Amino acid sequence: MKMFKKFTVTALTAVIAVTASFAGAAAAADSLKGKITVNGSTALLPLTLQAAKEFQKLHPKVKIAASGKGSVTGPQAVKKGIADIGACDWDASIDVPGFKAFDGQVANKVAVIPFATIVNKNVGVDNLTTEQLKGIYAGKITNWKEVGGSDANIVVITRAFGSGTRVNYQAKALGGGDIVKKEKNYKETGSSGDMKTAVGTTPNAIGYIDLVYVTGGDIKAVKFNGVEANTDNVINGSYKIWAYGYYMTKGQPTGATKEFIEYVQSKKFQQGSLKKLKFIPISAMQS
Repeated sequence: MKMFKKFTVTALTAVIAVTASFAGAAAAADSLKGKITVNGSTALLPLTLQAAKEFQKLHPKVKIAASGKGSVTGPQAVKKGIADIGACDWDASIDVPGFKAFDGQVANKVAVIPFATIVNKNVGVDNLTTEQLKGIYAGKITNWKEVGGSDANIVVITRAFGSGTRVNYQAKALGGGDIVKKEKNYKETGSSGDMKTAVGTTPNAIGYIDLVYVTGGDIKAVKFNGVEANTDNVINGSYKIWAYGYYMTKGQPTGATKEFIEYVQSKKFQQGSLKKLKFIPISAMQS
């Protein structure tokens, strides 16, 4: 009987200790506080907004404000001190064509972003090659009948300079080819959402966007060199129009900013909400 009592007391003490440990951990998590400002990429904005929603439920004392005006504005805002995180569709800590490196900034890889060529639903073309796309955006191919479609002028819609989507599309879909501004049948947009609206409301239009925005309706994604734009084809290497997405920070992130970035990089988020949004976990790619 004495042994039973001794065992019971010991077990009870262990339970109390474990409970206290969990309570302490929960209290520590709840004590995280601060404000995080995220500016930059509109391609990454849906991911950032979803992650912010989940993170703030876990940490009610942390407030996250996120907005998107194009990739280059992300590291610019970090440099100016008006943002903690600059969402960018390229590694802004190194030089890329058209943009110098942002010295002192750290690139935190958070996602793989697939991009797609999109057209208005009235366009009767479902596949375009690299050479055809280069011709369209260089202004050398101006009618859909030249690429197997109907006799109609092609309306070219592109992103404004500074867009990470434009940087990656130009490099990977156009093979580094030029995007030539024209006097007619040409338009520039300032965000992924504006691109979707412009292509969807303009008959005979062509544009490009990250896959999360391709939801049917008035736009459709076309194949690239015969390969469908989807996450499986990015992972297996057959679809080439994709890029890593980064959260740029001034030096190594700290405090709530560090915790938020680590949450976005966590297996829970990468394998959950990130995949549902048609991004690809960074662990799925080899480089």
